[in-house]
Amino acid sequence: MAVFSLRDDTRTSDEVPHIAAGYSYLTQQSYWLNPEHPPLIKDLAAIPLLFLNLNFPKEKSQEDITGWDFLYHSGNNPDQIIFWARIPMIFVLMFLAWFLFKWTRKLAGNLPALLVLFLFSFSPNFLAHGRLVTTDVGATLGFVISIYFYLKFLQNPTKRNTIFSGISLGIALLLKFFTLLLIPFFGLIFLIFVFLRSKEIKLKDYLKKILLIALVSISVVWIVYQFHLLNYPQEEQVAYIKDYLSYYPNTTFFNNITLWLVQNPILRPFGHYLFGFIIIFAKVVTAYAWPTYLMGTIANHGLRYYFPVVYLIKNPLALHLLTLIAFLAAVRFLEIGSLKKWLKSHFTEFSMLAFIVIYLAIAISSKCNIGIRHILPIFPFIYILVSIGIKKWINKIKTFTFKKVAIFSVLVLLIWYGVSSLSVFPNYLAYFNELVGGSKHGYEYVVDSNVDAGQDLRRLAKWVEKQGIDKIYIDYFSDDPRDEKSIPKYYLGEKAIPWRGSSIWVWWGIPYPGSFPKGNYLAVSATLLQTDRGKPRFDYQGYWGYYNWLNNYQPIAQVGRSILVYYIP
Repeated sequence: MAVFSLRDDTRTSDEVPHIAAGYSYLTQQSYWLNPEHPPLIKDLAAIPLLFLNLNFPKEKSQEDITGWDFLYHSGNNPDQIIFWARIPMIFVLMFLAWFLFKWTRKLAGNLPALLVLFLFSFSPNFLAHGRLVTTDVGATLGFVISIYFYLKFLQNPTKRNTIFSGISLGIALLLKFFTLLLIPFFGLIFLIFVFLRSKEIKLKDYLKKILLIALVSISVVWIVYQFHLLNYPQEEQVAYIKDYLSYYPNTTFFNNITLWLVQNPILRPFGHYLFGFIIIFAKVVTAYAWPTYLMGTIANHGLRYYFPVVYLIKNPLALHLLTLIAFLAAVRFLEIGSLKKWLKSHFTEFSMLAFIVIYLAIAISSKCNIGIRHILPIFPFIYILVSIGIKKWINKIKTFTFKKVAIFSVLVLLIWYGVSSLSVFPNYLAYFNELVGGSKHGYEYVVDSNVDAGQDLRRLAKWVEKQGIDKIYIDYFSDDPRDEKSIPKYYLGEKAIPWRGSSIWVWWGIPYPGSFPKGNYLAVSATLLQTDRGKPRFDYQGYWGYYNWLNNYQPIAQVGRSILVYYIP
């Protein structure tokens, strides 16, 4: 389904710099483009592109500009590039599904493993984001394999398990900077493990092997980053980083460490890694300018209830009911006795639950509220715990009739789960459950990558052609700000007229165009529309209200769930 749903999807906003960056890494070994994300996912996406005869922009520019020029303005076929870049992402998704199945089967048996595989395979969120050249599903894989091998090491600290734990941690750190959370998490889990088994283990031996894990993971990061810096002159790297970091005065301490590291020929890979982390840290923790829209409110300093709300409305209701059943069963049949004894016998499940709580707490405190994709790493662990809970619930039922009813109820919920997911094909990115009226009404509650990442432009072109419209103004999310290079023109030709009517264009220095010309069609991306007509929170800092005038009109069409079309008589 992930493959087939790609047919009419155009590139999404994050894919623009990611694809260009990955191709430049493998062909130039110069890491100046998109340093705010580690390279591994971008590298994987670029491998098929090496077999295409592609042109890359010669001039170094801002990452989105370079990405747009690479895809649309260098004589390349953007749809061909996007299609082949996404194929490795499908393999990442498939590998994650296989790994979850194997882990759950080893942990709890065949039936829970099959249940986890079903929940994962029909998850509208993984079907949506697992196809795209973004870091979120890759990071989810990194968290899963790292936690698996670390727990395996704790339970059986052989040399092989130690090395595998180090390699998996190193790989995770190359998938997304947020995987750095694994380091303090592993420390916490180790302390609890020592507390539980202090009389059974040799602490000194464990500490030596944990040091080896650290050395192996650091070596993996160094090797990969060193490859990406082979043709990046050190002087140019230092100058670029020094200029870039001048925009982040709140991280002066880390800035100074970064500049010291990149000036050392051996340590410069670590400096470049820290440089990327600083960019993300500054956006997520200290400040984030991009506005968040949530149920009619816009804010740019983070909303504490954002992720709980999107988790509630962007997952099938059947999953919530299965979770509730598993939770109630766990409470009903919990036999703790000695807490220490219970933790020892359920250490893996406890570690998963601890990760979910810690990760979600950090996400809730984040100032970056742009999509459910940022909490995808907790989903696999929820699936595993729910599946184990369902199995225990059914096994604990003594009466044959009640057991049949329980099994039938679970099957009904699974069918509902699958049908709910299939019903939105191919618009998985815009999936919403029945609580908000389904995908058609999702944009009224949240936008950004929950609904709109710029994926429906080809669908808009087909709609315009079918309606026989010869001119349409378009305010397109993640469009190239250069009117002559506006991305809608690639798909609609001269029918497309760029309309910079939303406040986002002010950030690019583009003035408000004034009154919309009467007697014309206007297509607006849901993200631009809603973030400009939401009600600002008391501490909102930014532009807004540019599309309040559209409140007097109703859209005549909703293209792919992410583009609203109006006719202004």
